[in-house]
Amino acid sequence: MSSDVQVVVVGAGPAGLLLAGDLAEAGIRCIVLERRVKDSNLTRAFSVNARTLEQLDARGVADELIETGLRSSVLQFLQIDLSRLPTRFPHVLVTPQYNTERVLRTRARTHGADIREGCKVTGIWQDATGVDVQVHDLGGTTQRLRADYVVGADGRNSTVRRSLGLPFPGRAAVRSMMLADVRLSDPPRHPPTVGAVGDAFAIVVPFGDGWFRVMAWNRHHTMPDSAPVDLEEIRAVARRSLGHDFGMHDPRWISRFHSDERQSPRYRVDRVFLVGDAAHVHSPAGGMGMNTSIQDSANLGWKLAAVLRGRAPESLLDTYQAERHPVGRRVLLRSGALLRGVLTTPRPLCGLRDLAARTVLRFPPLARRLARAMAGIDVAYPAATGAHPLTGKRAPDIRLTDKRRLYEALRARRFVLVTPANTPLSALIADTWANDVEFVASSGPTGATVLVRPDAYIAWATSEHSPTKRDESLRHALTDRFGRS
Repeated sequence: MSSDVQVVVVGAGPAGLLLAGDLAEAGIRCIVLERRVKDSNLTRAFSVNARTLEQLDARGVADELIETGLRSSVLQFLQIDLSRLPTRFPHVLVTPQYNTERVLRTRARTHGADIREGCKVTGIWQDATGVDVQVHDLGGTTQRLRADYVVGADGRNSTVRRSLGLPFPGRAAVRSMMLADVRLSDPPRHPPTVGAVGDAFAIVVPFGDGWFRVMAWNRHHTMPDSAPVDLEEIRAVARRSLGHDFGMHDPRWISRFHSDERQSPRYRVDRVFLVGDAAHVHSPAGGMGMNTSIQDSANLGWKLAAVLRGRAPESLLDTYQAERHPVGRRVLLRSGALLRGVLTTPRPLCGLRDLAARTVLRFPPLARRLARAMAGIDVAYPAATGAHPLTGKRAPDIRLTDKRRLYEALRARRFVLVTPANTPLSALIADTWANDVEFVASSGPTGATVLVRPDAYIAWATSEHSPTKRDESLRHALTDRFGRS
């Protein structure tokens, strides 16, 4: 029986790996258990949105991931323009999920996370002081690990969720979606390429190495997931939806799957948490699944680290459910509405549907709102009654007087207090909370002093100009959050 592990993360997908990296970087003893023994190219996620790239930027790995993919400033099909988004990343990055996993795995291991492959979790049991995790490895050995907390990042068929007895209500969003990895004799000029005609849908996405992923759906030929797929069937759907099959040939993999819309009612049961697909699954429309999963972990990681290091009360962990469950629900509704708009419009009305979408996007406020939603930068968390309007909002990546950007300052994985330029802060405050907070100043015009969380959301703010009143308010805020250092 091992009792020297603080957190066991079950699952080494993007959500589990980002969480493990955050915990390990904070000095938390962390083990990741993954049943796979090698990387898989059977990825379904290709889209990395602006908010996820911002989270990766706050960890110093966004630029590395961007080098692996293709940037697109327009979301295909709806033609949503992302180029004017108020972010360093006004685009969607198209790159296979295994590239995201590779970057996050390297980061996690660099910081000391123990990633164990070929380990299947078969059960968990918790009590008031910890959690036991039963693990089978490839050699047939069974062992139990003892941890303070367990995080289930083990996908839609989560063993962790089932061990908790949690339901996973929902329904199938789309059945008999066909997938294939193929070569193309005549690749599209501006991938990814998307087309829908009511009773058929197809998308072509590049891997970046000469291979392309094709997803296709035909309303008139829905089959069980186990039914074989013929490449000619996919070609026919592509020609119907896109007007071209791009010379598909030599598939290295071909299959069917169905996509569900489901969400667990609880993301936390005492010492056990769910992130990513273990907590929620969505339709593939909009590419929101992996992004939402990664941002779950960005929310949870700093909270677990703070509690385990004795820098926050255990009640802080309750805010994970309060903040992330509504986000998962909203993504479920948005992706479902988008999917049904694509797949349920009768063919004769597809032209009217596309015209209506283009008409809506001609209104700048609506276009901006849609772009922010698809980019994930519209997410805001609940704030206490009477809190400053900025509280709970995403922190913009402003320039600082020390020549850094805010998200570069966040790479230390601490809270950052941003004051207006040329506004001195009490030395007593800076000295008292120096272990918990980095104090910086904005180089541009700003009327507020803001305390930014490690996940780049605003924890507290004030527009008070009086140094005495501002410092008193800040002192109360820091004491409530950290106590006296």
